[in-house]
Amino acid sequence: MDTRDRPITDSGTQPLPRIGLLTMFRLGLFQMGLGMMSLLTLGIINRIAIDELRVPALIATGAIAMERLVSPARVFFGQLSDSKPLFGKHRSGYVWIGAVLFTSLSFIIVQVLWQLGLSLQTNGMTAPTYGWAALFAGCFMLYGLSISASSTPFAAMLVDISDEDHRSKLIGVVWSMLMVGIIAGAIIGSTLLEQPENGAEAVRNLEQVDIASLSLTVNRVFIIVPAIVLSLCFLATVGIEEKYSRYNQRSTVANSEERVTLKTAIRVLTASRQTGFFFSFLLLLTVSLFMHEVVIEPYGGQVFDMSIAETTQLNVFFGLGTLVGIAGTGFLLVPRLGKKRTTQYGCIGASIFALCFIVAGVGEDVDLLRSAFLFYGVCAGTLTAGATSLMLDLTVAETAGTFIGTWGLAQAMARGISTIVSGGVLNLGTWAFESPLLAYGSVFLLQSLGLLLALILLKRINIKEFQASTQNAVSRVMEGELEK
Repeated sequence: MDTRDRPITDSGTQPLPRIGLLTMFRLGLFQMGLGMMSLLTLGIINRIAIDELRVPALIATGAIAMERLVSPARVFFGQLSDSKPLFGKHRSGYVWIGAVLFTSLSFIIVQVLWQLGLSLQTNGMTAPTYGWAALFAGCFMLYGLSISASSTPFAAMLVDISDEDHRSKLIGVVWSMLMVGIIAGAIIGSTLLEQPENGAEAVRNLEQVDIASLSLTVNRVFIIVPAIVLSLCFLATVGIEEKYSRYNQRSTVANSEERVTLKTAIRVLTASRQTGFFFSFLLLLTVSLFMHEVVIEPYGGQVFDMSIAETTQLNVFFGLGTLVGIAGTGFLLVPRLGKKRTTQYGCIGASIFALCFIVAGVGEDVDLLRSAFLFYGVCAGTLTAGATSLMLDLTVAETAGTFIGTWGLAQAMARGISTIVSGGVLNLGTWAFESPLLAYGSVFLLQSLGLLLALILLKRINIKEFQASTQNAVSRVMEGELEK
């Protein structure tokens, strides 16, 4: 463990060591688990719902979006972990409870999906089917709350245990592991989906088999993968907070239960013009960047005639690209180009490769689709690392949980909006065009334009003013709160 740098003490007695590279990768196991879970919900469930079960795209994506639309809870869980320790710890207890809940709920969600598909086959779009659709959406709401309860305190813990001079490296490592999780989840998931004893060929076309045959294969994935994810969560976080957290020495009002409210967080966001610019940029960027998320697998099925296992494997290419983009950005691009220019280049590249999704569909060229997805991932990784670095510049140690929760709120709400917009545009395109390529192409075209529009907002962000105005805004708001 690297303790050569200046010692940091807690309560003036025990020196707190700096986290080393191995510990960074250990922490990344939590993000790896989240990547595996996102593969289940956004790589398998969306494909089955839209392509195999023929659930209307807007209904399917609207239900999936509920995971993101409950994201205001991120602010609540962030400030709760700031002010109320659980099991004697500010962050870890929330991380563990949330992980137990979201891994359990993932299996319940897929069981509800089978009932939704069965009702749709039997009754069509009638009251019972709408009832199952509502339950499907409700399960995703609970899943989103569980993710918020776990991931927001974890992100705040990263601020607690790190110092400014090596925080960007920590973020680069940990968020890279998210992509490792997506890759691992895609490999494990596609392997399980291709098991011959479960009828791999039957999974290709639901019109030739019943839902029970499909569920035998898919249920297995939703038992094995969540069990792995839960194990990774505990392996990543047990003992970390006790050994490395600087929370108590940094927080001047750490134990105040009413220190920061949601109203206070909103006041901080609106107190600075630069913060407002970044907030708007983050919303538009996130909406555009993830518009492909819930339609790319159904696109592969309907336009390229790929199996569920094959469309799941697309995430390997995206994950590898994003991994390269994040790692390269954190260690190479940001130090040389700066955060703003790095993010600009990422926007332009992602816009171009989103259009390549359409070009691949014209010739039904699977190799071109995979290549486009790979390089889109590189650009997405560059954007993620650059924008995350900018985001952390706003994070103040005294209210780390609240700030991380607030920015997480912005991103998660935008991804929820993105999911609904994607489904709505796809539904509209299906109604307007006979060709599935044109319907899906409408989504990718809008995605490309949105990424270019985000550049306009990004150009209005001044890094120095951004940092100074944020510090002043936080000081004013916190002084007002403490005087009450």
